Amino acid sequence: MSATTASAWTDHATRALADAGYRSSAPREEVIRALAELRCSVTAREIADLLGERGSGVGLASIYRALELLDRNGLVQRFDVGEGVARYEPAMPGGDHHHHLVCDSCGTVEAFEDDALERAIHGLSGKTEFRIAAHDVTLHGECPACSAADRR
Repeated sequence: MSATTASAWTDHATRALADAGYRSSAPREEVIRALAELRCSVTAREIADLLGERGSGVGLASIYRALELLDRNGLVQRFDVGEGVARYEPAMPGGDHHHHLVCDSCGTVEAFEDDALERAIHGLSGKTEFRIAAHDVTLHGECPACSAADRR
């Protein structure tokens, strides 16, 4: 996500919450800005760490409340990569999204996009009686660094 896209998402999230009747709050705005800055696959703890580095007094409970509100309003994508900890990232207004590769050795999470995968998922929705509203694909394996370390 570029800086321009991050800024657009920040504006979109703030406006969407206001349109839904939520009053602005400084802690929530800090969480929104941190999410936009961190961009992909972040935990509440990582947001807390960033805010702490900035000298913010926003606590972890406030971060979780903000993330829950953003999730309920479709402004973040919440997912689990198998660590037992929820991860979050901005949900783009146009529906653009990506998926994740997870290293089971070191925990590295990388984003990937694949048009053929998206077409396959869209095609699958026509073969089932389920109406597919959303999807997330997480692939597990070893990153290049861990794979190279195994060969030593």
